[in-house]
Amino acid sequence: MESIPNKNISIEQLDEMFNEIAEHGQWDLTKPLLWGYFFTDNDPSKLELIIPKIISMGYTVVDIFKAKKENDNEEDSFYLHVEKIEIHNSKSLDKTNDELYMLAHEHGVGSYDGMDVGPVEQ
Repeated sequence: MESIPNKNISIEQLDEMFNEIAEHGQWDLTKPLLWGYFFTDNDPSKLELIIPKIISMGYTVVDIFKAKKENDNEEDSFYLHVEKIEIHNSKSLDKTNDELYMLAHEHGVGSYDGMDVGPVEQ
């Protein structure tokens, strides 16, 4: 199996996340949910460069925004937020994460920073 550069979200963590969602009945995991994905870099233009690829993969670009700093001495950091309405389980989300880690690595983006999930707004 090919090693995924900078991978920091394990399948075990995803299993735990899905179990938490199921246990607390937040959302029906068999129905489409709004999945948000985040990339980070200190240079927003690097994030802009991957937007055409992200769109070609079926994602919607939400925004590029500056991260809040813990202290004034920190370098500026920016997030690219994209989203897609999908149905996932831990295996399919792990595969999506791997694709996004590789995308960030191949395009010299600082990192793929992970995902969040919520209901699809009606």
